[in-house]
Amino acid sequence: MPTIKPFSSEQERALINLHQRYEVWIAAERALGALPYDLRRKKVGEYEYLYEINDRGGNGTSLGAWDNKKARMLALYRKEKAAAKERRDGSKESLTESSRIARALRLPMLSADAGPILREADRRNLLGSHLLVVGTNAMAAYSLEMAGAFIGVPDETEDFDLAWAAEEAEGGAQVWDLLKAVDPTFTINSERDFQARNAKAYEVELLVAPSRADTLSASDRPRPVPLPEQEWLLPGRYVNQVVPCRDGTPARIVAPDPRWFALHKLWLGEQAKRNPLKRRKDRLQGAALLSAVAKAMPHYPLDKTFVAALPAELIPEWQDWAKGSM
Repeated sequence: MPTIKPFSSEQERALINLHQRYEVWIAAERALGALPYDLRRKKVGEYEYLYEINDRGGNGTSLGAWDNKKARMLALYRKEKAAAKERRDGSKESLTESSRIARALRLPMLSADAGPILREADRRNLLGSHLLVVGTNAMAAYSLEMAGAFIGVPDETEDFDLAWAAEEAEGGAQVWDLLKAVDPTFTINSERDFQARNAKAYEVELLVAPSRADTLSASDRPRPVPLPEQEWLLPGRYVNQVVPCRDGTPARIVAPDPRWFALHKLWLGEQAKRNPLKRRKDRLQGAALLSAVAKAMPHYPLDKTFVAALPAELIPEWQDWAKGSM
């Protein structure tokens, strides 16, 4: 039977430091990301201009003829970029140290392949507002939320599930641009166009609820099939945790409300069309997480208000769990 092992005071201290240092680092990364790739003073024929450079190839757009205003603009840009780089580089050493300590203390960890995707999504401010981490990878965040480790619960996965959660439509291929920025070898699985794979065969699947399907740009990829059960992962309060990865780096996970996620997992475990091995994992994860919510997450109450909000499909799962937990 799955159990919970509370974190030691040393583990809790390591996670607090990791989270604080990550916030400083990601703020600097976002500041750098908000700045142009580069600004340069360029001479074209007899005249000089200020150019905004877009890539390493030197491609760019003229911001107008060089004058005192453009000179101040370039000086301010260089000052802001230098300051952001200093904050980022200055925080990186302490962040790396915290990550290594967290790993040494055997805290719940995320796969090394998922880390770069999550960090890039965080740089772009997509976590929580546009993307949620679902599937087994979310379990690491729930462990940190309850300040303990799941014992006897599967936490390994060879793929990565993301759910699109944006409430309003935005232009551009945000998910595809994100994946290609992390690894240009990502391609779409021709047989399952809701899935992307890189050269190492690491798979990223995109899921979406029907209510959010129209907010995903028509040019974006992968192309998920709207699933009604994905609606259950949208309500409540999301979990937001910084988790150590197996390669000694950290990453932020924003995952669905653990109550809804647990019941969704229990429901999946009863679906005959699902892989039997995955069904067993779903049942173990769902039951363990719902018990953890009851025992260690009082800020996620399992009260009458919550039960009243459940759809009919999840009532049997709730009732079965409640009988066994009492």
